[in-house]
Parts: sequence; C-alpha cells; structure tokens
Amino acid sequence: MRLKDKVAIITGAASGIGKATAKLFAEHGAKIVVADIDIDGGEQTVADIQDVGHVAKYIKTDVTIKVDTQNVVAQTLESFGKLDILFNNAGIAMRLAVAELPEDDWHRCLDVNLNGVFLCAKAAIPAMQKNGGGVIINMSSIYGLVGADVRAAYVASKGAVTNLTRGMALDYAQDNIRVNCICPGFVETPLVAGVIKTPNEYQKLADKHPMRRLGQPIEIAYGALYLASDESAFVTGISLPIDGGYTAG
Repeated sequence: MRLKDKVAIITGAASGIGKATAKLFAEHGAKIVVADIDIDGGEQTVADIQDVGHVAKYIKTDVTIKVDTQNVVAQTLESFGKLDILFNNAGIAMRLAVAELPEDDWHRCLDVNLNGVFLCAKAAIPAMQKNGGGVIINMSSIYGLVGADVRAAYVASKGAVTNLTRGMALDYAQDNIRVNCICPGFVETPLVAGVIKTPNEYQKLADKHPMRRLGQPIEIAYGALYLASDESAFVTGISLPIDGGYTAG
C-alpha cells in the first residue's frame, strides 16, 4: 500500500474529486479526515470508507474560517497523533467577467479557493514540521495555467494557487514538506454538472480537450496519490496538468 500508516486531511471530500481521493487514499492505507461544510455528504464519504474496513472520520470545516482550519488539524492530531498529508481540494466556481461580477462574489471565490488554501496550510505546516515532514497538495486548475473568458474571479484564484504552491514549496523544502498542485481539465463532478444543461453542451465542453472527453474524478485522484506517496519524494513545486491535453496546445 502506497500510503500505509499515513494520516491525510482532504478538504471538499463530500463529493467529486475529494471523495474519490479520500476513498483511494484509504484503499492505499491512509487514515482519512474528511473536512467539508457538507455534513451529509462528508458523513457519507466516511461511511463508504468505513464500510470496506478502512479508517476515516468527518470534521465539519469551512476553509474560509481560521478557527475551523485550526480545529480540523487539532482534532486530527488528537485522533491520529500526526498529520502527513493535506489535500486542499475545496473550491467553488463562477462564470462572470469583471464588469458584471459583484464584489461579494469576487471576494467569496478568492476566499474559498485561495484563502482556504492559505489558512489550511498555515494550520497544518507546524504539525508537519514536528512530524519531520509532510505533503501538501493544492487544487488549482487548467485556468491556473491558461486564461479563460467570463471567469475573472476563478482564473485569478487558481492562478494565485499555482504561484502560492511554488512559493510554499521553496519556503518549506528544508523541512521535508513537499508542496505541489494539480491542474485538472473539466471533470465529471457535481460542480461541472451544474453548468452542463444538454448533451450538446457536454460535447462542446468535451471537445475543448484533445482527448474529446471530460475527466473522471478517479483520474485526478490517482495524480494526487502519486504526489502524496513516496514515489514523488523528489518532486516539489510542480503544477501537474491532468487535462486530456487541454493545456498542450
């Protein structure tokens, strides 16, 4: 097992990529803390993991609230004694250009997608330093690497996450804390399903990817598994596209 005896916090693990990653990490030996504001979804992820004999617990967490991010780390240490992996996966999306974008929506998008990464990492890093090292994986996007129309807040937040990842990797390399990010293309998750209304819209979105399809959550989860495992022990500061070729052109 690639994560035997590791302890992982995964934010946004009530559904989609976070849920797929939580289940995959558990299959590979990790003890999982599901951190999400969605109580029902978070508890269901834990139940799915426990039903097949693995270890998980749910902790209600709003990544935009400092005390919540501190609490999830404290409870993880209380329950499992250490923290090895933090996957900053929680995020939101919105489709508006600058002139049409309400300021509250701008702040909300950056608060979840960027400040949430900062607050969770800030809470987790001291525990990892005491543990002799760890792994932080941040969820960016193809739009953390390239631009897009009518997504001003989203592309700003994800571009910032990509560069924050590089800065964190440099800051904590000597503490044996590796920091990387994943940049998925469009993936079949509830978040993406909310913007696809017809089969024609689905195909238009799929055709943006050279592989002519959307990704599956498990395909992103396997990328996270690589970055979380010792197989990537010499990898830090990278932005890993898992995007069906979207950013290759």
